[in-house]
Amino acid sequence: MRREILVVAAILLDRQGRVLLVGNDWGRKGQVRYTLPGGTVEPGETVLEALAREVREETGLWVKAVEHLAYVIQVEDRRKNERTLAMAFKASYEGLLNPKDPDGHIVEARFFTPEEVAAKLAGHRPLQEPLLDYLSGERGRFYAYTGWGQPGVRV
Repeated sequence: MRREILVVAAILLDRQGRVLLVGNDWGRKGQVRYTLPGGTVEPGETVLEALAREVREETGLWVKAVEHLAYVIQVEDRRKNERTLAMAFKASYEGLLNPKDPDGHIVEARFFTPEEVAAKLAGHRPLQEPLLDYLSGERGRFYAYTGWGQPGVRV
C-alpha cells in the first residue's frame, strides 16, 4: 500500500534576511539534518493549523500571518513506496526562539544566511533547490523529485 504524506513548512526571515532552520535528529543518533520548521499535517487539521502548530513546537515562535505560498514540492520515493507533497509558506512571526518539540527531535533552531542555508541543506535537493530559488526571487513554483537525493524538475 502506498503511503501519502502531506507536509507544511514555514519560511521565516529575520530582519537581516536570514532564514530560520531547525536541526532535526530523527534517529537520535547525532545525525542532525536541517530543514525549514514544519511537519506532517495531522488528521482533522487544516494546512494552516498544522503550519502554526509545527512552527510553535519546533521554534517556540507564533505564526502571526501567512503571507503567501512560496513553493510546492512532490517527492516520489519509490524505494519506500511513498509520495510526499510539501508546501512552503512565507510567514511572519512573533516571540522568542525556544523550541519545545514534543517528539524530542529538534536539537537547534537558528537563523542562517542564504550561503549557510545552501551548505546546511547540501545533499537534500528537494529541501535545498526550491528554498534557494525562492530566496533569489522565484515564487509559486512546483518541483517534482523521484527521490530525496535525486535531481528534480521545476515547473
